[in-house]
Amino acid sequence: MSTLTTPHIDVHRGGDRMKTRVAWLDSKHSFSFGEHYDPDNTHHGLLLVNNEDVVRPGEGFETHPHRDMEIVTWVLRGSLVHQDSLGHSGIIYPGLAQRMSAGTGILHSEKNDSWHLPPDQGGTAEHTEPVHFVQMWVVPDEPGLEPGYQQLEIDTELAAGGLVTVASGLPRYRDRTAIKINSSHSALHVARLGLPGQPTTVDLPEAPYLHLFIAHGEVDMAGTGTLYAGDAVRLTRSGGQRITANRPAEILVWEMHARLGGQ
Repeated sequence: MSTLTTPHIDVHRGGDRMKTRVAWLDSKHSFSFGEHYDPDNTHHGLLLVNNEDVVRPGEGFETHPHRDMEIVTWVLRGSLVHQDSLGHSGIIYPGLAQRMSAGTGILHSEKNDSWHLPPDQGGTAEHTEPVHFVQMWVVPDEPGLEPGYQQLEIDTELAAGGLVTVASGLPRYRDRTAIKINSSHSALHVARLGLPGQPTTVDLPEAPYLHLFIAHGEVDMAGTGTLYAGDAVRLTRSGGQRITANRPAEILVWEMHARLGGQ
């Protein structure tokens, strides 16, 4: 892994993202993904995937494999059922942080079909609402780790305002409420801004690499201007910028202290 030395701020508009659209899925990709490949847009820092997905009820991603990746899923609206080859089965919903470490290999499915689960696992009545979520992949410290899974309810922390550390491998956040990822150079923070009783501003952390994603709402970033839902900002050797919500918003911030070397 190596680091860059030149400060830089790069705004990526949501409408410019690569897209996958089929009958049951509307997916927008911040970086190269699947059949969408751009050699100049493969990652930022250690973040390789930032997919914003909307899945119709009763549909979803059937069982498929992953390997040597830390996968964090953050639901914005609706619910997503996770099932994997380690025996985990449950519902992910807004305010629930979830991480899957693919390690030496894992199979899982993600579907918008919570009514198929038994009541003691959170099964619900059939619904007609799509699920809207962001899935993010970061590179682990080393390949060949043992696969794992973790989830944690952090809605109370989010309601208090400010940047909440959702997933982290950085030692500095070890004592904060967060799920652990096997990446000692990365942390994901989330903030809800502009809701009743919550602040309208937050300052970005300082780091060699930052990735700011506007999950919904509208914000102003000092020195950059207005950012809308789906927009992202990639920062190198930067931070400290103030984010101000023009209306209720939710932002996702990856703080990274390394990048993929040689790329």
